[in-house]
Amino acid sequence: MSIDDSDASDADELRGRLKRTEIQHAASSIPGRDIVQVLTEIPEGVSSGWHHHPGEEVGYIVAGTVRMEREDGPTQTLNAGDGFLIPPGVPHNATDLGPGTGHMLSTYIVESGQPIATLGR
Repeated sequence: MSIDDSDASDADELRGRLKRTEIQHAASSIPGRDIVQVLTEIPEGVSSGWHHHPGEEVGYIVAGTVRMEREDGPTQTLNAGDGFLIPPGVPHNATDLGPGTGHMLSTYIVESGQPIATLGR
């Protein structure tokens, strides 16, 4: 999974705080789209940083409590077992509220050849 960023130091800092494991990546039956599934682990009190995706993010909170801020709507508090949907291009930020490390499983339906996430708003 690649993250595009105009400031490499921000991207390096983010990669040092979060653990992202790409589970699968395949071409979609939708022309020009890929499906990518990622498990993200966010330590307590850490934020993902504001970012956006070139397609939908369909997510599920596996463990923990996560505050999901979206530029286009209200902030949500999501608990283990909750799902969420982020539309294409919408800046958002996820913060693990604890206790312990939060785990999110996200499936992205994104433009082929584009980075999965771009940092910033």
